[in-house]
This record gives sequence, C-alpha cells and structure tokens, in this order.
Amino acid sequence: MKPSNVLKITYRIVTMHNYKKKNHLIFILIFFSHSIMSMTNQIEIIGDSSQIDLAIIDKLHNEFQSGDHGYIDSFLLIQNEKIIFEKYYQVNYQELTRNKKSEQARIMNKNYGSLATPQYNYYNPEWHPFYKDTDLHTIQSVSKSVTSAIVGIAIEKGHLDSIDTKIVNYFSKYDHLFDSKLKRSISIRDLLNMASGIRWDEDSYPYTNPLNDAASMENSYDWIEYILSLPMEHEPGSKFVYNSGITVLLSYILQQATGESLQEYAEKHLFRPIGIERYYWKKTPTGLTDAEGGLYLSTKDFAKIALLYLNEGVSGGKQILTKDWVEQTMSPTIEIEGSDREYGFQWWFVPYGTNEEKWIFSGSGYGGQYLMVVPEHELVMVFNGWNIFDTERPSIEYLSSRVLEALTVNQDH
Repeated sequence: MKPSNVLKITYRIVTMHNYKKKNHLIFILIFFSHSIMSMTNQIEIIGDSSQIDLAIIDKLHNEFQSGDHGYIDSFLLIQNEKIIFEKYYQVNYQELTRNKKSEQARIMNKNYGSLATPQYNYYNPEWHPFYKDTDLHTIQSVSKSVTSAIVGIAIEKGHLDSIDTKIVNYFSKYDHLFDSKLKRSISIRDLLNMASGIRWDEDSYPYTNPLNDAASMENSYDWIEYILSLPMEHEPGSKFVYNSGITVLLSYILQQATGESLQEYAEKHLFRPIGIERYYWKKTPTGLTDAEGGLYLSTKDFAKIALLYLNEGVSGGKQILTKDWVEQTMSPTIEIEGSDREYGFQWWFVPYGTNEEKWIFSGSGYGGQYLMVVPEHELVMVFNGWNIFDTERPSIEYLSSRVLEALTVNQDH
C-alpha cells in the first residue's frame, strides 16, 4: 500500500479552559508529530508556504492525476526543509503490464537464457516500479548519484586515496582486460564524469532491447568482465559518453577498497546517519551491489539525498559529506556534446532562467525518477514515475519550469 497524504498536520492552540477535555488528544498529536519528525529526520511538515503559489502547483498535480504526463507515482516539494507539497498517485501496473511482462520475459529468455532474471524485466510489476508490495520505488540511475556520495565518504575516511587514482589498481582479477595503455590510464575521476573512453551504447536502443549495452550487461553473469572486455574508443577524460557500466566499476572499486559491499558501506556511513532505514538494493549474479540502477527508496527518503547536498553535506547536525566534496560535486565538470546540460560526479546540471551559470542539480533515472536541487530557492523537487510505455516522460526541464513558475509568480506579487 502506498502512503496517502497523511502527513499534513495542522496544530491548534488549546486554551486552558478546554485543556482537561482535550489533553488526551494533545498527547496523541504531540506523540504522532514526534514520530513523523523522527522518520523524516530534518524535514518539517507544514500545510502551506508564503514562498510558492500552490494554485499553480495544484494545476500540475491535477494534470498528473488526469494522466496528462503519463504515469507519475509521487510528487514532493520541500523548501527551507519543510514539505510544502506531497501527493501520491495510484497506477494499476498489474493491468498495464499484463501482456508486456510475458512478452519481455520471452525476449530476454531468447537472448540471455538462464541469465535472464525477473528483476531486470522492466515490465514485471513485482520489481518495477515498486519493490514487491511496498512503497519502495526504484530510483534507477539516481543510484549512480547515491554511489557518488559514497565515493566521497570513502575518500574522507581514507579508504580511497584520491579520485585521480588509476582504476587498474583495484582490478587485479581482471588485469588481463586492461589490454591497452589507454585503458590502464582510466582514473576514478574519469568514471565519476562518465568519461572513461570505453566504447558503450545505451542511447541507440531502449533498455528493453538486448542491443542496448546496459541491457546486455544486466543480463550477463559477470558484469565487470562484460564492461572491461569492451575496447577503448576515446581518451579517458576527453568525452562524455553515458555508460551505466561505469558506476558498476565504482561499486567494485568501493568493495575492494573498503572490504565491504557498497550496500553494507552505504548503510553504515550514509543511510543510517541521514535516517534511511528501509531500502532495497539489487545484486548482480556475482553478488556485487548494482550501483547503476538497483536502489529502491521511499519518496521521502529519496528527498533526504538531495537535502544532504543542499545543506552542504550536513544532516541532523552531523557532517556526513565533506563540504569540499559537496562543492566539487555541485560544480559541472564536463560538457555534453549537443546539449545545454552538463555533467559531473554522476549528477546532471540543467540550466534554468536567463543566467547561464544557474543550474538545477539533478539526479535522473529511467522511467522518470527525478531528484532536483535548486540552491537559489532552497528547494528540493522529487518526482517518481514509470513512463516506459507509449507515453513520453516529461523532462527535468519541463517539470522544473512548472514548479519554478509558481515561485516566480509569487515573488512578483
């Protein structure tokens, strides 16, 4: 069962005259609100805000309800660490995927045989978009952004020396696949910036097509071998090429460097410290944590990742990420050919407004998983959806413009 909009709580001041009659109710409200605050960590719950025109936001919400933008599962806005809008939408994925689930399973079995698994059948409603019968929603490639944070933590704790370290140092088992001087020169920084130089194509075909490198990787036994067996195409660091395999390499590097799986390390040093207690993270056939797209979070916990960056790495009064790592991460480092967007450290930078130096700091995942930070407005936007069907998913640019319009209009008044 998905959460309803139960967290919009109003508080009343009870006079002393009414205190005896209502003291039991007050105790319940105080206890309940305390539990809510504990669950959401640094997020406060409020009913409205003077900084945003909720009529404009309601219009977008109504469009989501009507299906005007495909299949949206949740919509959350947080400003100044307060929830100002929160909605969840019911979509019957069992019905939507009734035929596609078996069709895709046949395609996968034909191409991959016993290596084809239900957890990578994106039309299987037991795995997508929600994990089983829970409110944990796939965040797909925003798993990459979470992994980037864990790299920063590993450096701060001394488990990784530097992002300029050559990755070949961590792959002794696969040393024979580093068969060129170019491949042996790849650094962790190159991986973070999607500029490894390895030949890769996950843009020409959909993720449900075996010609997509990411799909083929996800249905192979040894993902590391699949990635590293591919030839070099560019000099490392010279060209942005979106490559989900890159983040899988980071997962392996972190496991080698820390002696723990990415999931174990993340739970200890990231999830628990910022108040994430429930999650699911897929594993590859060899037991490696699927860093490229395997993480599932509730919508509120998803937002906590964004708040960590908005608050310069601080959560609950504790410095989880160093300020230096946050500054590096929130500065675009590589241009994307043919796009106004830029990229860096597994995050997207989307320009907005008329100032070319104003960026929306964003994680973006297959099907419409968007985590956006707008520091100028102390704003976090979260959208979860599953637009993998015939409807084109709305873009970061479109959704953010609709929300920012509500801020602009209200500031003009």
